[in-house]
Amino acid sequence: MKLYTTRMAPNPRRVAWVMAEKGINDIEIVDVNLLGGEHRQPEYRAKFGFGHLPGLEMGDGTCITETLAISRYLEALYPEPNLFGVDAREQAVIEMWTRRAEIYLSNPMMMYVRMTHPALAALEAPQPEVAAYNKAGAEKFMKAMDRHLANSEYLTDRFSMADIVAAVGIDFGRLVKYRPSEEYTHLKRWLELCLLRPASKAGL
Repeated sequence: MKLYTTRMAPNPRRVAWVMAEKGINDIEIVDVNLLGGEHRQPEYRAKFGFGHLPGLEMGDGTCITETLAISRYLEALYPEPNLFGVDAREQAVIEMWTRRAEIYLSNPMMMYVRMTHPALAALEAPQPEVAAYNKAGAEKFMKAMDRHLANSEYLTDRFSMADIVAAVGIDFGRLVKYRPSEEYTHLKRWLELCLLRPASKAGL
């Protein structure tokens, strides 16, 4: 297998974190120049259909993108430690929090950073009003997360893919020197706990 990826970007970091948690080291890594637009070139698009990173090329030539699809495939091949749930109930709860983290937190944080960081203007023109809207949406969800985490160590009963998605989304804000409000004490405790995991450094 080959993983086409880039460093620092949040979506590739999610997959790198999953691989590090599982100790996966037998996949060939192909570095893609994101700021140089290599993912938008015809050769890459011919392989994956879209200019999305990361992209996984399977042994039989099947090519997929989207971090959750790639991570689920890796979970099937490398089932331990489990990150997506071991039974129907747990799978549903983890899926719920993963989707919430992606839609209401990670995606808005990515848009906020993309629309404010000068170096990322090579990918997309800065739009301050779009940045502000997405930042506000992400912080609204952080407030809800803080309430939830008052009674839970992680987003679900244990560390899972949901925590990876949420932690990567928030931590991406460091590129523009963003950190969550100090009033979110439970979220702060949870984020520090996630980022203390050795695997959290993968992809940086």
